[in-house]
Amino acid sequence: MNEQLITLKIQQINSENLKQELLFFLDYLLTKQFTDKKVVKRIPKFGCAKGTFKMADDFDEPLDEFNFITCKRFGKN
Repeated sequence: MNEQLITLKIQQINSENLKQELLFFLDYLLTKQFTDKKVVKRIPKFGCAKGTFKMADDFDEPLDEFNFITCKRFGKN
């Protein structure tokens, strides 16, 4: 029953562009059919990135690039 309905609807398509788009979609579905696998979401463990990043010793110090803002605001030269 479904095959007949699909064939009937395909025959009703007049546009070649739509037929080409339908072919691409069918290829996509066929590819998906054989490659569809369950995706397992892994939850990272606490501390798994330890040692990956190193903070600079002067991380909390004011940046020289923003010194002009404090000079204008507080009247310092």
